[in-house]
This record gives sequence, C-alpha cells and structure tokens, in this order.
Amino acid sequence: MPESQTLTCARLPTRILVVDDHTLFRRGLTALLGRDPKVSVIGDAADAGQAQRKAQELQPDLILLDNHLPGVNGVDALPALREAAPKAVILMLTVSEDENDLAAALRAGASGYLLKTIEGDALTDAIDRAMQGDSVIAPEMMGKLVAAYRGAASHVGSTNPVVAPAIGSINQPSSVLNTLSPREGEILRGITRGASNKEIARQHGIAETTVKIHVQHILRKLEVSSRVHAAVIATENGLV
Repeated sequence: MPESQTLTCARLPTRILVVDDHTLFRRGLTALLGRDPKVSVIGDAADAGQAQRKAQELQPDLILLDNHLPGVNGVDALPALREAAPKAVILMLTVSEDENDLAAALRAGASGYLLKTIEGDALTDAIDRAMQGDSVIAPEMMGKLVAAYRGAASHVGSTNPVVAPAIGSINQPSSVLNTLSPREGEILRGITRGASNKEIARQHGIAETTVKIHVQHILRKLEVSSRVHAAVIATENGLV
C-alpha cells in the first residue's frame, strides 16, 4: 500500500476539550492524555461559559466535563454544550459519587460518568469506548445506578425519581437471559461490575475484539442499546 494511502487510512486522534475549574488539574490531565497518540487535547476551559465558546469554536470530538464548576455546574451546562458542538461526545469527569448527579448527567445527554480517581489507561480506554458509541460508567457508580433505578422503578415517591427516566424503562422477562450463551452470561456479569472490554478479555483469556462481538450479541438479544441497560436487566433478574 502506498505511503499516502496508509496515512489516509490511519485513524485521526480524538480531539478533546477539557473543562475543569482547577488549573493544575487541567494541566495535569492534558499532560497525561498527551502521552497517548490516539488522543489530542485541543483546548481547555475553566467554566461553563468559556467551555461553550471553546466548544463552538473548536468543535471537539469529545468533551471531558467536570460537574463542580463556578456559576453554572457541568450537568446544567450540558444542553448548551451539546448545542455548541452537536457532534461531540461528552463525558463527565468528576469527584461526585452522588447517584442523582449521575442520573441527571445521563438525562442531559452525557455519554458517560467517570470519577477523577480513574487511572490514566482506564481513562483513555473509556474515551475510546465512548467514541465507539458505548456508555461508559465508573465501576464505582454502576452499582449505585442499578440500585437507584430499581428503587425508583419499584417505589412511588422515590427519593431518586430522576434515575428511572435517565436510563429508560426495562421490562424484559427473566427468560430473555436464557437466550445468552454461557460465555455471554460471563461477559454480562463483567459488564454489570463495570468492567471494560479490555478487563473482561484479560479475565477470560480472550481477545478484546471477541468481547466486543459478544457484547453486540448480548445487546441485540436483550433488545437494548447500551451496557447500562444490560446491567439493569442482569441485576433485576438475579444474574449478579
């Protein structure tokens, strides 16, 4: 293959806008992401207004958004950011482990919710998964999301009424899980724990591409569009 054609076929780095009010954190995150050739930080912002202007100007592929911003917080800024950069994937990257912040972010259009305790490799992996259309939730938050969804769905007047509509209604019978193969069942358990494809592949000694294929089959069989929905079904039906 000619060199020019090889360059054309090469995947371009994911262009990222970092939004956080702490200057040192923004610089550190930019330096960390700069080690990975698959991503490129093209700008940063310290508040929602600046983020909106930068998003409109730069049209990033992905926005890493903190929730605790001065003035307008990150969740409330989501609609304006989505309007400013309609094609951008938005991932929350925050210290908040509050399930209502998580649910509100998902309702407002975030493609994922990550905690600032995340390791560098896990962050770049989450970015890659999000760019492929996956919903990425911090493993520490997956259990809270599923538990809060179940509580909101089963209790009128729940203290977490925002959670159920955040991820949609799930009314799949338990028999649907019987359509999964033993391997698909194992992978679904990993998904419910919040494990990435890479972690699941390592655990079971199979290729990451094989895990991706299994995940696609699982989502199709369960008639859902995201890993979060699949995790809810698994938990509601006692698979985990």
